[in-house]
Amino acid sequence: MYLEIITPDKKVFAGEVEAAQFPGTNGSFEVLNSHAPLISTLENGRIRITTKQGQTFYNVDGGVVEVLNNKIIVLAESVSE
Repeated sequence: MYLEIITPDKKVFAGEVEAAQFPGTNGSFEVLNSHAPLISTLENGRIRITTKQGQTFYNVDGGVVEVLNNKIIVLAESVSE
């Protein structure tokens, strides 16, 4: 599945992932291939991305995530590694 993490300043990440974990407002959740459509707000916390090369972590300061047809878009207020 394809993931994009975007802030008002730049595109932080774009690429194929095997899994992604997010700090949702109502608790942490993970998205895997063929996940049901979803829109959720994000709390301040850590996004964990799993690719074939391993895991990468990004700290996010709130935002929104949308999951639809194996594409994940994260619109974040700010992101740091």
